[in-house]
Amino acid sequence: MSVARVSIQTADFDLSQEVAALRDGDKRVGAVCSFVGTVRDRNDGSTVASMELEHYPGMTEKAIEAMIDEAHRRFDILGARVIHRVGLLQPLDQIMMVAVVSAHRGQSFEACEFLMDYLKTQAPFWKKEQTPEGAHWVDARAADDAALARWGIRAPNA
Repeated sequence: MSVARVSIQTADFDLSQEVAALRDGDKRVGAVCSFVGTVRDRNDGSTVASMELEHYPGMTEKAIEAMIDEAHRRFDILGARVIHRVGLLQPLDQIMMVAVVSAHRGQSFEACEFLMDYLKTQAPFWKKEQTPEGAHWVDARAADDAALARWGIRAPNA
């Protein structure tokens, strides 16, 4: 069964189902690495009541597909899956996941971390947080640019 590599959706996801689909029947898979991001109730010292994520349909999927292609070029992986939610989210809600499968753990770990660093700065999403001080758009952070730069990619956003 072929699994879509990228999904942008409002609905929640089940990590175990997604990993099972990514591994489905592939006896070469010896390692699975995954990351799930969740909404925190705090950011930069302020309480976060909710977060709203927006994107440009089509453009976002294309950008993330290119990131996965780059992960395949850099690492010996067998597959990758990225799900990112959009819309209104509450603290504790899952925002996104990255799952990578490979024959060996090192490649899965590296590819997963690479994709997270890449997604954090280069995926075209816009986040607005609702705080006691009011709603505000979340800016990119210099630390995220530095994390991406360690992979040899310089794309300043902050």
